[in-house]
Amino acid sequence: MPKLKTHRGAAKRFKVSGSGKIIKFKAFKSHILEKKSPKRRRNLRKQEVMSSGDSKRVKKLLPYL
Repeated sequence: MPKLKTHRGAAKRFKVSGSGKIIKFKAFKSHILEKKSPKRRRNLRKQEVMSSGDSKRVKKLLPYL
């Protein structure tokens, strides 16, 4: 069977935790930040663990993680 290609867009957006869960960065942090409260902007900096259904999809895009 041939080698599988990694989806490069997904590789830049997701990483795997030590326990094997997929970590993602939160959306809505790139622009239009003036109207968002400082608390909201601060919470957008954090990473979060993906849901199990979404992480199955991402694992297909990233076969070697």
